[in-house]
Amino acid sequence: MPAARAARTCALLALCLLGGAAQDLGPTRFICTSVPADADMCGAAVAAGGAEELRGSVLQLRETVLQQKETILSQKEAIRELTAKLGRCESQSALDAGAGRQQPAAGKHSLGDLSRTAQAAETLGQLAQTLQSLKTRLENLEQYSRLNSSSQTNSLKDLLQSKIDDLERQVLSRVNSLEEGKGGAKNDTEERAKIESALTSLHQRISELEKGQKDSRPGDKFQLTFPLRTNYMYAKVRRSLPEMYAFSVCMWLKSSAAPGVGTPFSYAVPGQANELVLIEWGNNPMEILINDKVAKLPFVINDGKWHHICVTWTTRDGVWEAYQDGTQGGSGENLAPYHPIKPQGVLVLGQEQDTLGGGFDATQAFVGELAHFNIWDRKLTPGEVYNLATCSPKALSGNVIAWAESHIEIYGGATKWTFEACRQVN
Repeated sequence: MPAARAARTCALLALCLLGGAAQDLGPTRFICTSVPADADMCGAAVAAGGAEELRGSVLQLRETVLQQKETILSQKEAIRELTAKLGRCESQSALDAGAGRQQPAAGKHSLGDLSRTAQAAETLGQLAQTLQSLKTRLENLEQYSRLNSSSQTNSLKDLLQSKIDDLERQVLSRVNSLEEGKGGAKNDTEERAKIESALTSLHQRISELEKGQKDSRPGDKFQLTFPLRTNYMYAKVRRSLPEMYAFSVCMWLKSSAAPGVGTPFSYAVPGQANELVLIEWGNNPMEILINDKVAKLPFVINDGKWHHICVTWTTRDGVWEAYQDGTQGGSGENLAPYHPIKPQGVLVLGQEQDTLGGGFDATQAFVGELAHFNIWDRKLTPGEVYNLATCSPKALSGNVIAWAESHIEIYGGATKWTFEACRQVN
């Protein structure tokens, strides 16, 4: 025991002789060496080379720790400098706004300037999209007025066209001002209010014309148009679906969107957003989803022409069939077998639902035109599908969802236009 205690004492003294280096190394450990009781303990340790080896290790570790401390201090200093600069930028931006100072020259914008410019540009972009949608509606009205000419319709059309031209000039002027760095937040707000007021008035006048057009057509002679890939443009069917152990869903579609035409329709129920969905997303083929189970369909429809498509399905063995332009192009089985379509959901046209009645993703939105969307609670025969695709007088309307203008609500700039299948096809 005395020998061991002496060895530990020697090792501790050796560490102390290193100038307190161990204090910077965090936790320490004792190194004990057995030596004869009558030997010079410290001399024996040095002679054995243990002290030199220990000294070298301690110095190396101490140097590493010091380097790490220097690096951390340097990083902290850089963070403090960046934080101070950011604070100065924000303070200067606030002072400039309060004192009405002239904006910095191009290339030296403050963070506040960049934020305001981005917001204004985004607002003008939205206004430009709305304007384009109104122009499209006016062009359709113009086409309708040529078929049903009247002096009142023509004069209203000319007036609306003049207003649209004025609005385009205003939007272009604001874009140029933004690019040149002119105008402040107050001017931006005033200009935005003027443009929005004019757009609202224009929308109301066009809606009046559309109402007159709608009143003169049968309830099923219309189409829906989705001109932009957005997360806010869609139509909703006022009725829900009952529980179904089989179904047939048919419609006319026209699209040239790429990649993928998007989602012509989606049906979501509580707890399952993908209860029944038709989607063509990205470079994937069109798919039908039932209770989140997928079958790939053989449709090719993004050629800018009208196509009639139908999908039939039965819960027994999950058997499905796909028809394009009256001809069966594919079939399969084991698609959500023995799963009935659940009732009391939300049926949306033009968007894919990630939540019940919402959660839209612009990349999955349908772009194009859609008409004669019908649903049956049974499997249609090939002859019945052919009658629909050829507009036969024997063609049936859906016994669950029948295509009728009073059943469809439109949102976000989607529009309704007169459409007669087969007469206007391609």
